[in-house]
Amino acid sequence: MMIARPRPGEAPEVMGRTSAPRSHHFRGSLGRFATGVAIVTFDGAAKRHGITVNSFMSVSMEPPLVLVSIARTAKAHDELAGRPFTVNILGAEQRQLAMHFAGRPGPEPRWVEGGTAPRLSSVLAYFECTPWAEYDGGDHTLYLGEVVDFNYRNGDALAFANSAFTTIPESQLGMEDLL
Repeated sequence: MMIARPRPGEAPEVMGRTSAPRSHHFRGSLGRFATGVAIVTFDGAAKRHGITVNSFMSVSMEPPLVLVSIARTAKAHDELAGRPFTVNILGAEQRQLAMHFAGRPGPEPRWVEGGTAPRLSSVLAYFECTPWAEYDGGDHTLYLGEVVDFNYRNGDALAFANSAFTTIPESQLGMEDLL
């Protein structure tokens, strides 16, 4: 491994492969990008599902489209295809809800019957979607949804960075004037 000499006040830059497996290093590198935390909810053939995700983005304003990336290993992955879904953006106080749908069950969440798909109560924001398209994404599937209903409330956002939950204060979220 080669380490470049840092300038004063800078961290050293690691060049080349590390002793950790390449996929672990790749995942760690991606983890440096802080993301919000969301739960994709939908009604499957036999039951209601929720999948915790941090791969969510807007795609288009007209028509309003969003994208979620779902691991093929997720238990409910196959049932999402072709179904309406809701992307629930979590508030900072909803860490337990994120863990519940990531495989560490806690108290049963409170559901809201959305007009298109079920959603979770008291989330920071939600986007109810009808299926638009889906794409192969290697070990994930990229699901695009057309947003048919949405809303938000005030509050701090739950975020994920460096393999840990963190909080983005609401005072840092008001960037709509900049975009």
